[in-house]
Amino acid sequence: MRTAAAVHMAAGSLLLTTLAAAPAAAEPAGAAAAGTATAAARAAKEGVDFGACPAAQELPGTVRCGTVRVPLDYARPDGRQLELTVSRTRATGKDPDNDKHKVRRQGSLVHNPGGPGASGMYFPMVGVLPEWKRVAAAYDLVGYAPRGVGRSAPLSCADPGTFFKGPAQAPVHPTAAEKRERVARAEAYARGCAERGGGSLRYYNSLNNARDLDVLRAALGENRLTFLGSSYGTYLGALYATLFPSHVRRMVFDSAVNPDPKRIWYRNNLDQSAAFEDRWTDFKTWAARHDDVYGLGGTAREVQRAYEKASARLAGNPAGGKVGPAQLQAAFLKTGYYDDYWPYRAHALSAYLKGDPAPLVEQARDWPQAAAEAENTRAVYLAVECNDAPWPADWDVWDRDNTRLARRAPFETWGNVWTNLPCAFWKAPRQRPLDVRAGSGELPPTLILAAERDAATPYDGALELHRRLAGSSLVTERDAGSHGLAGGPNACVNAHLEEYLLDGRVPGRRASCAPHPAPEPKPVAAGRTAEEARPAV
Repeated sequence: MRTAAAVHMAAGSLLLTTLAAAPAAAEPAGAAAAGTATAAARAAKEGVDFGACPAAQELPGTVRCGTVRVPLDYARPDGRQLELTVSRTRATGKDPDNDKHKVRRQGSLVHNPGGPGASGMYFPMVGVLPEWKRVAAAYDLVGYAPRGVGRSAPLSCADPGTFFKGPAQAPVHPTAAEKRERVARAEAYARGCAERGGGSLRYYNSLNNARDLDVLRAALGENRLTFLGSSYGTYLGALYATLFPSHVRRMVFDSAVNPDPKRIWYRNNLDQSAAFEDRWTDFKTWAARHDDVYGLGGTAREVQRAYEKASARLAGNPAGGKVGPAQLQAAFLKTGYYDDYWPYRAHALSAYLKGDPAPLVEQARDWPQAAAEAENTRAVYLAVECNDAPWPADWDVWDRDNTRLARRAPFETWGNVWTNLPCAFWKAPRQRPLDVRAGSGELPPTLILAAERDAATPYDGALELHRRLAGSSLVTERDAGSHGLAGGPNACVNAHLEEYLLDGRVPGRRASCAPHPAPEPKPVAAGRTAEEARPAV
């Protein structure tokens, strides 16, 4: 397979871009540290009163829920409080290989699934999966919704009723007029965030997320934290390890964000757009290899033409009146995250081009009942990333950098711009990103899991985090691109994860695993969406 190096080097040529020089918010580190200690001590006394989960969460009775109070502003720990929702299943204590053998409980394993803006409330449910049963025997599995997410003091920047606007265009090389329209839309969205969030908006950031995690640790009765962070959750974990090294017991960084302060977050997004082009090629190459099943073409270039044909057709006549080019692109973007989507997306594209739009509509349409959750997720994502660091305030900088990048990586570049562009017009003060690092002996051994061809968090991020955290161990899934490896289809990766969480052992400085098998071609089963067919992890 073609390596990512060429496109990543192209992206690297853009990194001389100067970010907005607006003064960053002064972070009252001393006051915030004292406030965190105060809030954690209070939480340790209060604990978490776990009971039945709210019906809206649709969690099984085996999962119990509660809340933890955290300060909005850690410099004022006795001021306004937020309530974070928490979910938990107790350690089973049962060896899945031998019911008569009791397993010692090792405390709580807390998970953050990333985003920022994603909820981890459903994480405890993984304990029933074969890949997690040994971990679930030893650990309480704990998920939570970070500040601003779901029921945890939810953020909103726009009316959810207008969030899904129906079929939309998604030009890979937008015109000047199209760019002006998107700039205006981004500015309006940023204004909505400022109006709805008010003076509280500035407190939704990664440093406060890390402090919340320490309060949650204390509320759970843990002296030290055992943590699994995925995607953005790895950056959160890295901040935690830097702020609270003595509170770390074990820490897994799954699909690591590049924590270099110079890359948070504008430059990381350039790298991500470049990496998605390689992963998009991986999908097209796979579909071409199964041309006998899908009929999309025998080469990656022919599959690209089939995709472009579908996009052009949808531009003039949205499928089912619901799916236009933007919905098509959003659906196929998921092929860059998980290759178990590949058979379903290929089937949908093939069926649509052969006259049956139903599978594509089922997989790509916007669902109005999900609008409020989607709007909340985006609001938190932008609040955290826009607050975390300086961004270019000049549209010409965005236009120049991404026009260059789109020549080499057109698939995701402009979509990524439109997602993040409100940060150019953000009203809340920006912070200076923390210099993540830990010297020799400052942390217990930590474990980093990474796939070489991960598009959402390119592999260079794992290498950078590994370099910054002394004593960390990096496990690489070679020539693979799944985003999120823990509990996935690679038995070698899962063995390293299990050994670390259960016994505290890491496989030396570096280890590697062969890639998991590529998916077999198959159509989606009648009545099931690709999302329903995906295994829960």
